[in-house]
Amino acid sequence: MSNLFAPKFFSLLKQGISKEQIFADIMAGIIVGIVALPLAIAFAVASGVSPEKGIITAVVAGFIISFLGGSRVQIGGPTGAFIVILYAIVQEYGYDGLLISTIMAGIILIIFGLLQFGGLLRYFPQPLIVGFTSGIAVVIFSTQIKDALGLDIQNMPSDFFEKWTLYFESLGTVNIYAVALTLATILITIYAKHITTKIPGSFIAIVVLTFVVAFFELPVTTIETFFGEINGTIEFSLPHFEWNNLSTYIVPAFIIALLGGVESLLSAVVADGMIGSKHRSNTELIAQGAANIVTPFFGGIAATGAIARTATNVKNGGRTPIAGMMHAVVLLFIMLFFIDYAKLIPMSVLAGILIVVSFNMSEYKAFISILKGSYYDYIVLLSTFILTVVVDLTVAIEVGIVLSSLLFMKRMARVEGNSFEKSEDIDDIDNYEKLPACVSVYEIGGPLFFASAKQYAQQIQESGIACSVLIIRMRYVSFIDATALHNFKEAIRMLRENGTVIITSGTNDEVFKDLSKHNVVEMIGENSMHKTFPRAVEHANNIIQKMEL
Repeated sequence: MSNLFAPKFFSLLKQGISKEQIFADIMAGIIVGIVALPLAIAFAVASGVSPEKGIITAVVAGFIISFLGGSRVQIGGPTGAFIVILYAIVQEYGYDGLLISTIMAGIILIIFGLLQFGGLLRYFPQPLIVGFTSGIAVVIFSTQIKDALGLDIQNMPSDFFEKWTLYFESLGTVNIYAVALTLATILITIYAKHITTKIPGSFIAIVVLTFVVAFFELPVTTIETFFGEINGTIEFSLPHFEWNNLSTYIVPAFIIALLGGVESLLSAVVADGMIGSKHRSNTELIAQGAANIVTPFFGGIAATGAIARTATNVKNGGRTPIAGMMHAVVLLFIMLFFIDYAKLIPMSVLAGILIVVSFNMSEYKAFISILKGSYYDYIVLLSTFILTVVVDLTVAIEVGIVLSSLLFMKRMARVEGNSFEKSEDIDDIDNYEKLPACVSVYEIGGPLFFASAKQYAQQIQESGIACSVLIIRMRYVSFIDATALHNFKEAIRMLRENGTVIITSGTNDEVFKDLSKHNVVEMIGENSMHKTFPRAVEHANNIIQKMEL
């Protein structure tokens, strides 16, 4: 059982946490709590529920995820990725239906963890992840246009094209004050970091612009005029449901569990890269499940790991789960003593914050990078993206996974049909005994694709971390896809930061072209990429000799 569920917090307690680190974690938690406040409110409102439910989620789920999770620095709470799904569930099943779906999703996540599904993230190709993340960003952006422009629309259609058609038809009702507030929010959120890095721009925008609206009594929609009074207490209550209708919530529960599991593990992986640690994926899934089971009983909504808040935690010195628990305490304090001020927040300010969130989620650089690569990858990317925007996320993921598998099989068939041969000569030396002790060799034994990419990247990193020079033999690599390129680049980046020199040998022309397109050749250095292994060894020996001088 300890292999499945071993919270990082308890492991770190046994090892001992210094007073200096505890102080750093407390300070990081305070900052993340302030960052999380406007996001929690905005995500709740965009999901179709009242603002305090977002804060409750950040408090309850955020504490549980940090307390029981498998990551040192993961920050949990409501996220932008859930907006589209939760809003649809609320519209179809009502608020109680959302609570039941979330509880069931929590149970499913715990089952995923117990079945050791944490490692299955490697089977989600990078184009699929970027495609549906970018698609969600577009959908979130489209849902905020009404409040951003202050349009007078009573019933908002769910269909993407119908929504935009209605926007254009309603342009005559634009509220100039709402537009000005939206633009001001975007500018403050983006550029406040040039003035201060301790207080997030979104928080500054909410405080300043809410005061402006209240002082000048500007005619814009606020949380109070839209939702009424906000409840500033956290109370235990049971959701209402009928046992014979329980089966209707299975599909939305699986959607929440799938997306929550993927996003939480992605966030944990990103955090690992930032602090040089390793999260426990199955423990993280179980913790996410526990959080989603408990939170609805206190009035919260679905939660998962939040990449932006986790990154903020790391950048501000957070290194243990204490920071995440402190962030929850800060939000609880704000909710108990300052919630009455939240009702004055203009809806256009929340729209501006979510527009910035959607832009940051868009991963436009990764999107463009994949479009420059193999057509196998951008078929998956565009298919997933379009289906996410036009149909829904579930269909997009299902089609993306099937497409990725079919295109991989087609690619392998093409390689076999062309009788692929390893790039290095058959007489290349394979005796590593004569290599200097500070030189390591790692050989990749086949194509670098989404299912093997993470494993290879981890092994490359482990092979090179303790040596001065790492030779990566790629004679059997027939092709490399976008997922592998992403992981390969990350491994090389971390090794370079460690001071390890990277040399490659045996790269075929097609793989070299892909590496060049994605700046990997530039990272390694073209003079460090050799056709044959003996040349790579000679290069390594020259480097070692220079180091010894």
